[in-house]
Amino acid sequence: MSQSPDETELEPAEADRLTLGVAARLSRYLQVLTQAKRMGKTSISSQAISEYTNVNPTQIRRDLSGFGKFGKRGVGYDIDSLIEQIKKILRTSGQHNIALFGAGHLGQAIATSGVFADHGFRISAIFDADKSKVGERVGDQAVRDYDELAAVLADEGVMVGVLAVPAAAAQQVADDLVAGGVKIIFNYSDALLSVPSDVTVHTSSPAVDLLHALYFYLT
Repeated sequence: MSQSPDETELEPAEADRLTLGVAARLSRYLQVLTQAKRMGKTSISSQAISEYTNVNPTQIRRDLSGFGKFGKRGVGYDIDSLIEQIKKILRTSGQHNIALFGAGHLGQAIATSGVFADHGFRISAIFDADKSKVGERVGDQAVRDYDELAAVLADEGVMVGVLAVPAAAAQQVADDLVAGGVKIIFNYSDALLSVPSDVTVHTSSPAVDLLHALYFYLT
């Protein structure tokens, strides 16, 4: 008989490392589960996850069964338990600090959306080079002077830098983050960032996402 996630935990072997495809799909499942929980749902089927992610239900079950036997036929997955277990698999359990750069419209939208908080990430500092914005409240943080960057990175244990700045300023911010020991940069600007090989850059572009969607719609 199949077991629910709270009965059998998903424990990947220590030596195992997720492939890029599996990690990407698990992240999408987690996004759907988090939103479903926010909507008041307590369980969800692989078919429902499929409808929101466009991943085949069989693939979803295969991805999840690789880490343990769980889920109940006709009932689906317990959302709370599955969220907890996927976070363990993705190693995102606990809280991780983020530094956000740019307190303009985009930066404010990011800071107040809760998109990071849902997954255990806390925006612990917001910076802007515009001195007139220093001290303004954005979400639950006061905007800090960019000159404080090095000290804040060290004191807050920042793991991720999020760039919501003009393209012309992005490379300098990335350089300063690298100098401060940050290894993950999430880039919302149009700049192509040059960083050391041990630093990961994720660039988010609505235009690229739209082109990707249109390709599958038109072909």
